[in-house]
Amino acid sequence: MKNYVITISRGFGSGGSHIARKISEELGIDYYDEEILQMAADLSGINERYFFEANEKIKKGFIAINSSKGVYEGTVYNVNDKRYLTNENYFNFQAQVIKELAMDGKTPCIIVGKAANYVLRGLTNVVKINVQAPMDLCVENIMERLQKSKSEAEELIAKTNKYRANYYKYFTGHHWLDPAEYDLSINTKALGEDYASKLIIQLVKDRGLLEA
Repeated sequence: MKNYVITISRGFGSGGSHIARKISEELGIDYYDEEILQMAADLSGINERYFFEANEKIKKGFIAINSSKGVYEGTVYNVNDKRYLTNENYFNFQAQVIKELAMDGKTPCIIVGKAANYVLRGLTNVVKINVQAPMDLCVENIMERLQKSKSEAEELIAKTNKYRANYYKYFTGHHWLDPAEYDLSINTKALGEDYASKLIIQLVKDRGLLEA
């Protein structure tokens, strides 16, 4: 079996994480989301709570959100460096974990979020997917799945998507919703989660990464 990675970026409530789970089960490959945070904590020796607190977000007032070039350079800072406990270093350790998963030559996997599509840019064994949906479907999903009111769901979606976009912009210098960042962008209201999963799997096959 060839080693390949599917990265899933997703709007909150779009069903992207559900699609990733479906693909993981269908193909029998490993699924990584918050698992990346634990692995980065183990690798760095930094308490895992710092990674969870900074998961796809940037602490308000800690750093500016106006970068147009990105700050990710792949360097990790050790415990003796003043940058050890910074958002940048949390991202750097996560990126190191993601790269190791993509280049270990062993196990295919699917990675949700974490700007993994950018971290793995240029690798030929990576299929980069963006999953989005109109607000009405996202609200419906969040109301059902998280037991929120309509107003609560709308607020949570807007807040989550904003910090994901800011996070992506800061660490990559690119725009989270730019179609050029991905191999395929999917609207789950138009396609549905089941068909979207099948479409992604077919793309992996068409790329020669999975036996037909």
